[in-house]
Amino acid sequence: MKPISGRTKLITVIGDPIEHSLSPQIHNRALEKDELDYRYLAFDILPDQVPASTLPEVSFVGRSNVGKSTIMNKIFNRKRLVKVSNTPGRTQNINFFNAGIADFVDLPGYGYAKVAKKDKNRWRTLIEGYFNQDRKFALCCVLIDIRHDVSELDKQMIAFLNAREIPFMIVFTKADKMSSKTAARRQMAKLVKQLSASGDAVVVATSSLDGMGIDDVRSLIEDAIAQASE
Repeated sequence: MKPISGRTKLITVIGDPIEHSLSPQIHNRALEKDELDYRYLAFDILPDQVPASTLPEVSFVGRSNVGKSTIMNKIFNRKRLVKVSNTPGRTQNINFFNAGIADFVDLPGYGYAKVAKKDKNRWRTLIEGYFNQDRKFALCCVLIDIRHDVSELDKQMIAFLNAREIPFMIVFTKADKMSSKTAARRQMAKLVKQLSASGDAVVVATSSLDGMGIDDVRSLIEDAIAQASE
C-alpha cells in the first residue's frame, strides 16, 4: 500500500482501536457538517468523460452487494446523497460529486453473479479506466462484506491499487450482521490474515446501522484529503 505519511497502521475492530495515531487536522469532522454543499459534478459517465482532476479525489469501490451506497450516505451524514437500490449492481457507470474540499467518486460494483459477462468486463474497463488516468488520487476505500471470505476479485482490486501506488484503505461493512462482537472480532482477524499477502493496509470495521467505525473512516478520509492538498 502506498503509505499515508505521518500515520501508523490503524486496525479498528468493533470500534476499539488497536493502534490509533492520527494527525491533528482530521478532528474537525468536516465530512459530516451540514454546511458542506454536496453536489453532483458528473453522473453516469464513462472514463473518457470524467471531469478534470483539480481537487483531491476519494473513491469507493467494492463488490456489487457490499452496501456501498448505504455506507457512503452514512459517512457523509446524508440520507439520499447516493441512491440505494435493492438490486445489486445498479451503479453501472462512474458518479462524481463534490463537497468543496474534495471530489468523491462512486465506482461501479464488481462481481455480481447475475450480470452478463459483457457487463462484468465493461465494469472492469470502467474501474481500470478511471485509475489509469493521471488524477489527484487521495484515497480509495475498498469495501468488503465482513460476513464473507475475501474474494479473488477483492484481492485483485487491492493488487491493482498496490501496483499503481494508489493510497487505499479497507472498509469492512455490515459488522452489525455478525452474531456477536466476539464473532465479529474472530472474523475480522480471519479476513485481515487473508489480506496479509496484499501488504500492510489500513483496515476498519463498520456498520451503517449503528455507526460503528464511521468516525474512523471520516477521520481517515479527511486526513488523506489534507495530505493530498499539501
